[in-house]
Amino acid sequence: MHLKRYRRETVKEALRAVREDLGPGALVLSTRYIAGPGVRGWFGARVVEVTAAAERSAMSDDRHVAKPRPADRTSDELTARLQAAGFDDALARDVVQALPRNGRRGATASAIRETLADQLAGLAATDANYSPIEVFVGPPGVGKTTTIAKIAAQERARKGTRLGLLSADGFRVGAVEQLRLYADIIGSPLTVARTPSELETALDSGRRPLLLDTAGRSPSDDVSREMLRVLAGRTDVRTHLVIAAGTPTAAARRIFDRFQDARPSRVVITKLDETESLAPMVALLRDRQLPISYLGIGQSVPEDLERATPAALAGWVAGDGRQGVSA
Repeated sequence: MHLKRYRRETVKEALRAVREDLGPGALVLSTRYIAGPGVRGWFGARVVEVTAAAERSAMSDDRHVAKPRPADRTSDELTARLQAAGFDDALARDVVQALPRNGRRGATASAIRETLADQLAGLAATDANYSPIEVFVGPPGVGKTTTIAKIAAQERARKGTRLGLLSADGFRVGAVEQLRLYADIIGSPLTVARTPSELETALDSGRRPLLLDTAGRSPSDDVSREMLRVLAGRTDVRTHLVIAAGTPTAAARRIFDRFQDARPSRVVITKLDETESLAPMVALLRDRQLPISYLGIGQSVPEDLERATPAALAGWVAGDGRQGVSA
């Protein structure tokens, strides 16, 4: 296998160089934008870097005159465009292959978005009903408390239902006070549990459904482990891992591993308003195969929270999710 990198001004020029050099059967491995050479790079100019590979036996002397089939060339170019837009390689290829072959040339943004929604459908949690106890775990600062407040406020506004609120975050300064303020505004009952025994009592006697806010501490922490032990013995619990959309992939992977002992079955993606696209996290989300329950799209309570649907996920991955957000 012969591997080579090509740097050109545009994706089209880079792909043309790949075909001319490695032949029509070359495989595009990755596409990214990098700083331009020399002084141009200092001033923010960028070029496209395409990494491609081909079997040496396929690199015949007449590769410069061989003409690739239009459909293959179109697919490669569209795949490279999606990769340059931030899609991981696997997702870009899946989207292109799912498009009708005769629809890949000149594919519209709406067609790509619809196909993308189909590819991401497995990541959207389809059940809108609450479990008796909904638990929210995750590192500090990702918006667990605000997410709970949004859910409770939306339920109160739309159906008049008062969900029970339970805080087990007695370690972070102001955490209980923040949730108490929201509870007073919404009119929901709030219980505070600072020990495992208090948590067990609150779970047995609290209003259902019950939204549980936890401390942003590792499940391996002694106190957190004891709290999780109380939850682990119950069959009426569903746990959501809350993570910020802009979390770098390596850090996000560590967060998933760190909170594995909490046994989350759902993911909440927050702070989408602070990132350009959800695309960089998609590979990890597809790999973990945990359905996404909610999307946090801003700080306003209660409006800046929406259920994760295939269309909503496609919009945020494509980088135009804000267009579908209602005020």
